[in-house]
Amino acid sequence: MNTIEILRKCDVFHGLNDEQLQVVAKLCTPEVFEPGEIICKQDVRGDKAYIIEDGLVGIILEVGPLSQRQVQSASASDVIGWSAMIEPYTCTATAKAIEKTRVLAFNGEEAHNLCLTTPEIGCRISRGIARVVAARLRHAYTQLLGVYSQD
Repeated sequence: MNTIEILRKCDVFHGLNDEQLQVVAKLCTPEVFEPGEIICKQDVRGDKAYIIEDGLVGIILEVGPLSQRQVQSASASDVIGWSAMIEPYTCTATAKAIEKTRVLAFNGEEAHNLCLTTPEIGCRISRGIARVVAARLRHAYTQLLGVYSQD
């Protein structure tokens, strides 16, 4: 699959036309993460955002110095590390490869600057990030309700 097709399938870039996707594609580089490898770390400044081409990533909340809990997973077409594009650029969770994972990586600061210099692209990307965050929150709430309804 080529870079444009991968971007087109990702919710963050869903609203962009082909010309705008070409602009974003210039920021992307392929990377591979092996199982167990940390992609981004909670409470650490993130410098890259990633779109998963294929593979599986665990989204982990670190609730204490010795306690971690996988709360969600991400797979093909999902974005991880989106915090690298939004101030204060701090990762909200740890992302860890569960299986070999191929991604498109892009520098969060470059993407942020693109959004500032090209307002139409910026608006559409911001809407896409909002969709991703809303979906993950909805999923987390559903999980939380399931935990409490079993008690």
